[in-house]
Amino acid sequence: MATLNDIGIAAAINILSAFAFFIAFAILRIQPVNDRVYFPKWYLKGLRSSPHRTGAFVSKFVNLDFRSYVRFLNWMPEALRMPEPELIDHAGLDSVVYLRIYLLGIKIFFPIALLAFTVMVPVNWTNHTLDQLKHLNLTYSDIDKLSISNIPTGSSRFWTHLVMAYAFTFWTCFVLNREYKNIASMRLQFLASEQRRPDQFTVLVRNIPPDPDESISELVEHFFKVNHPDHYLSYQVVCNANKLSELVDERKKMQNWLDYYQNKHTRNPSKRPFVKMGFLGCWGESVDAIEYYTSKIEGIMRRISEEKEKIMSSPKSVVPAAFVSFKSRWGAVVCAQTQQSRNPTVWLTEWAPEPRDIYWNNLALPYVQLTIRRLVIAVAFFFLTFFFVIPIAFVQSLANIEGIEKAVPFLKPIIEMKVIKSFIQGFLPGIALKIFLIFLPSILMLMSKFEGFISLSTLERRSATRYYIFQFVNVFLGSIITGTAFQQLNSFLNQSANDIPKTIGVSIPMKATFFITYIMVDGWAGVAGEILRLKPLIIYHLKNFFLVKTEKDREEAMDPGTIGFNTGEPQIQLYFLLGLVYAVVSPILLPFILVFFSLAYVVYRHQVINVYNQEYESAGAFWPDVHGRIIAALVVSQLLLMGLLSTKQAAQSTPLLITLPVLTIWFHVFCRGRYEPAFVKYPLQEAMIKDTLEKTREPNLNLKAFLGNAYAHPVFKAAENEREETGLEETRPERTPELVPTKRGSRMNTPLPSKHSGSVSLSP
Repeated sequence: MATLNDIGIAAAINILSAFAFFIAFAILRIQPVNDRVYFPKWYLKGLRSSPHRTGAFVSKFVNLDFRSYVRFLNWMPEALRMPEPELIDHAGLDSVVYLRIYLLGIKIFFPIALLAFTVMVPVNWTNHTLDQLKHLNLTYSDIDKLSISNIPTGSSRFWTHLVMAYAFTFWTCFVLNREYKNIASMRLQFLASEQRRPDQFTVLVRNIPPDPDESISELVEHFFKVNHPDHYLSYQVVCNANKLSELVDERKKMQNWLDYYQNKHTRNPSKRPFVKMGFLGCWGESVDAIEYYTSKIEGIMRRISEEKEKIMSSPKSVVPAAFVSFKSRWGAVVCAQTQQSRNPTVWLTEWAPEPRDIYWNNLALPYVQLTIRRLVIAVAFFFLTFFFVIPIAFVQSLANIEGIEKAVPFLKPIIEMKVIKSFIQGFLPGIALKIFLIFLPSILMLMSKFEGFISLSTLERRSATRYYIFQFVNVFLGSIITGTAFQQLNSFLNQSANDIPKTIGVSIPMKATFFITYIMVDGWAGVAGEILRLKPLIIYHLKNFFLVKTEKDREEAMDPGTIGFNTGEPQIQLYFLLGLVYAVVSPILLPFILVFFSLAYVVYRHQVINVYNQEYESAGAFWPDVHGRIIAALVVSQLLLMGLLSTKQAAQSTPLLITLPVLTIWFHVFCRGRYEPAFVKYPLQEAMIKDTLEKTREPNLNLKAFLGNAYAHPVFKAAENEREETGLEETRPERTPELVPTKRGSRMNTPLPSKHSGSVSLSP
């Protein structure tokens, strides 16, 4: 078990690591050669150009102004200087709402920490329970005397913890309610003031029923002309272009290699580059690299042309889904938020993601496959979560060497040295757990893609949900259970079965020391390492040295990255969980969490302003997930406290504690009913206001030209640009419903509705 000395060594290591990262960043960011690595967002916006230095040749690569090195921390006030409205215009609402999660952590835990250290720490410290339990062979350290474990069984002091639990819950709910209200208001204001976008007028229609007499295109046009005659504008069917996309990606890879060898030949014209045709270019016949990759590209281009022709001519390439656009936002709202057919399983409509948010590969999946795919992934995720307990147990074995020494004495000489033991217990468990979690986000993202979600934002949100569940089960519960087993191994082996629950109840709060080491590694040094951007820095300079030839090549070599909601948000939620659980149980954890939230807010604000370039904009649609997970953490903390008090024979407080989860869940239901509709629906009133203002300001707007081929598959957009249509459709006066002729050949004159499509075909 980590002692106070171990925690001190771990803190020193992580503080020095974080400080070293900040100094390295401060030096690297002001070098002209690294300008595109640390300020890529401004280059992408066209507001910054490569720095031009006069004087010595070396000044083009190295900053020779020594005064700038003195102000190495001036990036911190600069990151905080930009006001929030300007930050929304600069980076989007998603980025601002994400940053507000860190602010929310500070708002919640700063008053809680003050109250806990003022009231609870003295109550816990002024007892001697742990010293009196030495006969149980209990393993503990001085830092555990600040926790609830140091309160004697049946003590009246538990009323302090009960009152604090109520105070912490009410404060957390108050802050959450105010934040939910503010962000819902920010979202509606952002949507009302936002520039015109294609997704505001477009819905995605899925599960289009088959019809033997009409193609998907004819069926979509006929259905919406009949059922939305005054608002329907155009449609774009979805084609299965996954194979074509693979060919395009393959062509890009070959083009990159061709550019590489052409650049190499340009630098040394007297020598032609050669490449081996064997596996990975390691063996085989040597051929001219430029001619080889040129021929490969020509072959791929022929296959691309053939695949395009196949898709355009084959009805089988069209999937039963389409993007349908309307003449107004009001028309799109009505269609997206209503049932289109008497059969609720067909003609399913939802808001279309913005074009850059679409994950095109999943649009071609048949709708009936989605349930099966999600069942398969649910089973796979269960086994992934279950088998990850093994590395978690290994990490906990590192954190609890003393407990193992008592049970297995022959290991004691190996880890007897004090410095090595402090390093292993105070630093190694956190870094080991961090290493084990490196590949998890990629695995979870692959699972979400296999499930068939159609937008990048939904993929990230789904992956974030699984990441949070995984961390809750393995990192939190797994660490507590396996850590308690290792930590009190000798105690378990030498006491009766009736005393084991009591030992667990006492030792669970002691896991705070392990989580402190994890917070310092991940939340201090890890966050500081994020701003250094070591991997993008190395990759950029490698590309810049070998591949970059023009200014366009240099822009493509930049990798601004994104916030990474699927990994960042679950990590934040783990800190909320730890803070809320241990606020009453072991308050010593709270200052470490506050340092994390404060440091992360400054670092990520800098990254949002200067680095990250979001792939999409969902207007903060993920906030209900954030709110729900904090509520879940609050309920878990209350249930854990009830369990602990039950082992402490404080039964008189149980009825009052049962009320807390009930009130918390009621508060969550209230917030969902009051604020969540703003995140899942778009008010008709807001749509009408925006449409009216737009018609007043731009009466001659050519909406069809604006929408154009916005929702055509990226591989087809170039080919479809020539089909640009101009002119607005002629408006007509009030009239009786227009008869829409069907294109069915076999039932052209029948008055019967189509049993497949649900649309009505009227005889003339």
